[in-house]
Amino acid sequence: MSLTLSLSPSLPHAHLSPSRHPMSILRRLPTFPHHLKPLHLKPRRRYFATVAAAAVRQDTTVWTPVPLSEVSPAAESLFHISIDVSGAPDLAEGHTHAGQYLQLRLADVAKPTFLAIASPPSFASASGSFEFLVKSITGSTAEVLCGLKKGDVVEISQVMGRGFDIDRIQRPDAYPTVVIFATGSGISPIRSLIEAGFSANDRPDVRLYYGARSLKRMAYQDRFKEWEASGVKIVPVLSQPDGNWSGETGYVQAAFARAKQIYSPEGTGAILCGQKQMAEEVTSILVEEGVSSEKILKNF
Repeated sequence: MSLTLSLSPSLPHAHLSPSRHPMSILRRLPTFPHHLKPLHLKPRRRYFATVAAAAVRQDTTVWTPVPLSEVSPAAESLFHISIDVSGAPDLAEGHTHAGQYLQLRLADVAKPTFLAIASPPSFASASGSFEFLVKSITGSTAEVLCGLKKGDVVEISQVMGRGFDIDRIQRPDAYPTVVIFATGSGISPIRSLIEAGFSANDRPDVRLYYGARSLKRMAYQDRFKEWEASGVKIVPVLSQPDGNWSGETGYVQAAFARAKQIYSPEGTGAILCGQKQMAEEVTSILVEEGVSSEKILKNF
């Protein structure tokens, strides 16, 4: 066994005799001055551990080829995407909670995209399809997806995530107020939640603050009446409305800050999906009002 340790010339005994027992070598290793400690070893260990973990995650993804059953405009830059999973019942059964998502990849496109499932959990088992609301972003996998047509084949992963943990605010008598927030395509898993049902009609105050740049960019307007009939009051918020708009303007968090109406913080739950800044600011407002952070639900 040969062990040679190269150190600064100011440190004596840099060469260790090969004749000594390994444990005695360890006992005789010099103490490093603080500024010379080999701190670079820790990041290297973390780096290799991260690479190994990523490799394991990649290996566990099971990809299933499935055909598209619909690609149609939902709003400006937003598309309805429906995927036929009737030939893969295990995938349909994996959707058990609103707010879950999956990965989708395309041939000749290296990077998969994550998509929140817009249809309610019971829909896939009943109809054999998943529905999504996808924003077409230039240069992205989503842009290529939105340019495909019915019958084209994509690959999807198993359903992922726990979704919204609605059990935390399940009882209407304990949580009579539920405020919901969504921006842009973040309305996708919120649709799944509303249409899956969470006893909204049994709660006196359920509000959805839904933000978009304009009405042209606001998807699911054709579902608003149905959602309101189920007990959810819709509060559209437009950041760049035209001159005829008389509703809420600005950002979702600002509209909520103006209204609040949190009369019983301990009896209030919240559900958020959308832009990070919106989620952070809404969470801060709710916590300042006394709402428990444990009752503020997100799907990621």
